[in-house]
Amino acid sequence: MKRTSTFLTLLLLVTSSIVSAQDVHWSQFDANPIYQNPGNTGQFNGDIRFVGNYRDQWRSVTVPFNTVNVTADGTLPFNRNIGVGGMLFHDVVGDGQFRTVELQANASYLLKLTSDSMHTIRPGINFGLNHRQLNTDQFYFDNQFDGIQYNPGLSSNEVFGTDRKSNVSFGMGAIYQYYENERLNFTGGFAVFNINRPNQGFFTTEVKRDRRVNIFANGIYKLNYDWDVLPSMQFSVQGVYREFMIGGRAKYTLVNRLGEYRALYGGLFYRNKDAAFLSVGMDYQNWFVGMSYDINFSKLVPASRLRGGFELSVRYILTRFKPKKIVHRICPDYI
Repeated sequence: MKRTSTFLTLLLLVTSSIVSAQDVHWSQFDANPIYQNPGNTGQFNGDIRFVGNYRDQWRSVTVPFNTVNVTADGTLPFNRNIGVGGMLFHDVVGDGQFRTVELQANASYLLKLTSDSMHTIRPGINFGLNHRQLNTDQFYFDNQFDGIQYNPGLSSNEVFGTDRKSNVSFGMGAIYQYYENERLNFTGGFAVFNINRPNQGFFTTEVKRDRRVNIFANGIYKLNYDWDVLPSMQFSVQGVYREFMIGGRAKYTLVNRLGEYRALYGGLFYRNKDAAFLSVGMDYQNWFVGMSYDINFSKLVPASRLRGGFELSVRYILTRFKPKKIVHRICPDYI
C-alpha cells in the first residue's frame, strides 16, 4: 500500500498545481463566446443568447473529466450599446471528485468607429466567484488495511485542515469587429483573466492561479449562394501552458427564405502538439447544435488509444417580436 501522508501530499500538490492553476478549456472555443472574451458579451444579432456546453474527456485513461457550462447574455433594452451576461460552470475531475463551481459576470460597451457601424470595438470586464472542493472519502489509505484486505470501516487517522476553497477573480478584454453583412465579417480579440491571481491552495502554502491570456480571431466569407467558409483560431497562455488551436468549418445553407432557416456545418481543427478534432453542427431557426470529438496524438496515445474528448454545444437566440405601430385613419363619407 502507498504511504498515506506522502501519497496525499503529492496528490494535493499536483492537483492544486495542475488543475487549480489552469482554467477549463473547450475544443469548440467559438461556441462559448463570453468565456472566450468579456468583449463578446452582447455581440450578436438578437436580444438574449443562451449557450450550453458539455465536455467529457479522458474516459479511456482514467475517471472521466466532466464539465458543464451554461451562459446567458444580451444588451440592455434602454441602451443597446451595453452588454451584460452571466456564466455558471461545473467541473468534476478524478477519483477524488475534485469539483469546481464558478459563477462569472461580464459587462461590455460598444464603441462605433464609423457611423455605419462597419468597424466597432467592444471592451468588457469580467468578475468571477470560484469554489473548489475535494472529496477525501474517495481515497484509500494504508491505515484502512486490516492485515488481510482493505476495510473502509477503519479510520484513516488523517486530519484535514480543509477540503474546500473559494476565491474571486477579475479579468478584462476587448474585441474588434469588421461587419459588412452576416456573410462577410471578421472578429478578433484580446483578453486577460485572473488578473488578481487568487490563491487556490487548500493549506498554508499559496497556490496562485495563473493569469490566462487569450487571443482569438474568426470570420465568415461567402463563397457562393449556398456555401460559406468560417476560419478561426485561438491562442491561450496560462503559466507554463500554451494552447494554439486553428481550423475552419464549411457552412451549407439548406433554406433561408420566408422565415425558414436551416444550415449545416462541418469542420476540422488542430490543437498544437495534442489533438485534432472534427466538428459538425446545424442551425435550425434560432437554434444551433454542435458536436466535436478530439483525436489525441500526444505522448498520452499509449493510454488514450487516440481517444480524447466528446463535446456538445447548444445555442438559442431569443429575438423579441416588435410589432409595428399601425395608425388607423377613418375615411370621410364623401370619398
